[in-house]
Amino acid sequence: QFLAPDEMKHILHKFEQAGNTRLMLCERGSSFGYNNLVVDMLGLPILKRFGYPVLFDVTHALQQPGALGHGAGGRREQVTGLAKAGMSQGLAGLFLEAHPDPDKARCDGPCALRL
Repeated sequence: QFLAPDEMKHILHKFEQAGNTRLMLCERGSSFGYNNLVVDMLGLPILKRFGYPVLFDVTHALQQPGALGHGAGGRREQVTGLAKAGMSQGLAGLFLEAHPDPDKARCDGPCALRL
C-alpha cells in the first residue's frame, strides 16, 4: 500500500533470482491520507508491463481503515464500478470478498458483497 507500481520490478527481480517465475501481481489500493485507500488506474498498465498476470482486489481497495473506530469501514456500493474500471484495463482477474450476510462478516464486511 506504500509502493509505486514501477518499484514492483525490484520485488519481482528478487523472486526471479530465487528461481520463482510463477508470479502474479495484485493491486489493492494505496494509502491516501487517513481512513482511505485509492486505486490509481494509471498503475495497472505499469504492472502489466512486467509480464505477469495482474489481479485487482476490488473490495480491499474500497476499505476505509479505522473508519468505524473498532475496525475498517468500506464502500461496497462502489464495487461494481471499480471492478468494471479495473477489467477495462485487461486484467487477469478480480479478487472480491463475499459473505452470505456481509454486515455480520467477521472480516471486511463493510466492503464485502452478498453471496
